[in-house]
Amino acid sequence: MLDSIFSGSSTPSSTRTPPSPTDMDAHQSRLANPPPARRRRIVVAMTGATGAILGIKVLIALRRLNVETHLVLSKWAEATIKYETDYHPSNVKALADHVHNINDMAAPIASGSYRTDGMIVVPCSMKSLAAIHTGFCDDLISRTADVMLKERRRLVLVTRETPLSEIHLRNMLEVTRAGAIIFPPVPAFYIKAGGLEELVDQSVGRMLDLFDLDTGDFERWNGWEK
Repeated sequence: MLDSIFSGSSTPSSTRTPPSPTDMDAHQSRLANPPPARRRRIVVAMTGATGAILGIKVLIALRRLNVETHLVLSKWAEATIKYETDYHPSNVKALADHVHNINDMAAPIASGSYRTDGMIVVPCSMKSLAAIHTGFCDDLISRTADVMLKERRRLVLVTRETPLSEIHLRNMLEVTRAGAIIFPPVPAFYIKAGGLEELVDQSVGRMLDLFDLDTGDFERWNGWEK
C-alpha cells in the first residue's frame, strides 16, 4: 500500500487495465494521419500614423502568401487611409481574413491561448508605442501587442515619426528590451527605385523577412554592381 502511495497511484501496476485494441488503433491512426498543418497566422494592426499604404501593402502581400490575417484598425487609421490613399477602409478590411473591432477586448487575438505567429503594427504611432511600452492595454491593438510580448512571439512595430524625442527613443529602447522589433520604414536608396511604389515594396519585403516570409517583390543587395 505504501509503495502505491509513494508512486503516486493507488492502483498496483500489475492490475492496471492495458490499452484496448480500439485505443491502440486510434493512436496508430493519429500517428499515421496527423492533423493538417495550420496556415500561418499574423495579426496586422494599423494606427493613425502616416504611412497607411505600408499596412495595405502588407495585407496584400500576406494574402498572396496564403497567410491568415487578423486586422485591427484604429479610428484614425481609417481616417488616414481615406486621406492618404485611394482605398476606402472597407476595401482594406476586405483584404484580411478576419477583422476585429479595436474595442473588442473579447476577440480571440486578445488571449495568449489563441495561437498566432506574430503581429505587425504598421504604421505604429507614438501613442500606440507608448501604450505597448507601459502595458496600458486600453484597446485591442495594445492588448494584442502585450500578448505577443508575454507569449514571446514576434512583434514588429513600424514606427512613423520624425524627429524623435527622448521619450520616443526611451519607449523604443524599452519595447526592444522586452522582445519587440522596431522597424522604421527607412527608404533604401541603394535600390535606385523608379518611384514610391518600389520603395514601399522594399520596406514591406524587409518587414515580412522578420517573419521568415519572402514576398519576392524587391531586389536584394548582392554587392556593388559592376
